[in-house]
Amino acid sequence: MSNILKELDEILEARKLQDPSESYVASLYDKGLEKILKKVAEESVETVMAAKDIEHNGDKDHLVYEVADLWFHTMVLLASQGLSSDDVTNELQRRFGLSGHEEKANRNK
Repeated sequence: MSNILKELDEILEARKLQDPSESYVASLYDKGLEKILKKVAEESVETVMAAKDIEHNGDKDHLVYEVADLWFHTMVLLASQGLSSDDVTNELQRRFGLSGHEEKANRNK
């Protein structure tokens, strides 16, 4: 995989030090967790709608665009909580080769 997630992690961290009037991400941090969560929820809904629209218009590019927005805002959420894409990729790596049923059963213990 390209280094784009790592590069984005670094940019998101740097935005914590920027003026909220000059940076969209800094403005999200400045507005707090509730605003960031609302953006993640909004992008989630837009992603679902774009996926459903494929049946009607076949536009897969719109789904990719919305998933990129969702990933971006989710990464803002992670950064706001002192986490990064590494935390998520490490968790995915931990689950690799593990049955989804098995992983779910392990969560309930």
